[in-house]
Amino acid sequence: MKLNRDFLKTFMNKRKLLIIFAKLNNYCPHMPDDKYIRWIFKVRTGKKLNLKNPQTFNEKLQWLKLCCRKPEYTTMVDKYRVKKYVAEKIGKQYIIPTLGVWKNFDDIDFDKLPDKFVLKCNHNSGGLIICRNKSELDIKKARRIISRCLRKNFYLAGREWPYKNVKPLVIAEKFMKDSETSELRDYKFFCFDGKPVYCQVISDRTSCETMDFFDMEWKRQDFTKLSDSGKPFPPSKFPIPVPCTFEEMKEKAAVLSKGIPFVRVDFYEINKKMYFGELTFFPASGFGGFSPDVWDYKVGSFLKLPKKRR
Repeated sequence: MKLNRDFLKTFMNKRKLLIIFAKLNNYCPHMPDDKYIRWIFKVRTGKKLNLKNPQTFNEKLQWLKLCCRKPEYTTMVDKYRVKKYVAEKIGKQYIIPTLGVWKNFDDIDFDKLPDKFVLKCNHNSGGLIICRNKSELDIKKARRIISRCLRKNFYLAGREWPYKNVKPLVIAEKFMKDSETSELRDYKFFCFDGKPVYCQVISDRTSCETMDFFDMEWKRQDFTKLSDSGKPFPPSKFPIPVPCTFEEMKEKAAVLSKGIPFVRVDFYEINKKMYFGELTFFPASGFGGFSPDVWDYKVGSFLKLPKKRR
């Protein structure tokens, strides 16, 4: 047992060092995508990547990064441009209003923004600024966060090809909150070629983030995903009722995912009305484990890979 613990400790230290090495070298921009993906997959998951005959969900996502590169995917991951795309597909009534868009943080005219709003970049994940009272907004901190995000090349970290040609922008959106839950609960539909199979529900983001999976009959599933620390996300301590717009969400998720091997379609339900969130081709960049681990294979079984293309 002592030997196993020592080995695990050594491996984890090595893994952290390799991740730090990748970051310090700006994620090795000159390394070919396929070589980098094989290397970073081993670093992040501790497993050898099988690209010749991928079986798990995460292996298949890596295959799609390299072999399924449709130009429209760049529009679909751009948090600004995707709004027009989605509005044309399912209707503009599902789009959270954009209050402004800028190339740099210092271009923002805060006097023209309402008292409550949200700032984020269009080309990455994270870096969200939620302003509930403009008079209390820490401008310096917001500038630091947004400016850092604008400089980051999100494509390089996981070689998610759709982000490679997204031009970084800052966008402001209308502040949204559900009056019943007092939060913005995420409903993330795992869709396979137009068929939503699982709904991942993210709750309690402001306190202790929880995660629950449901099937399309709203039956809670006995699996979850692993956090970056390798620990399973905890389930919600309270029952999660089926959203009022669940059937509508399923219908629109099917429309947005038609003809795509896999895409996660995210919605919010705010005051009993459905809103579009975003489209994600590679959740956790294809490095996020499942608990129990067998679900990496089970979820992967729904993903039918197309013929290889570039």
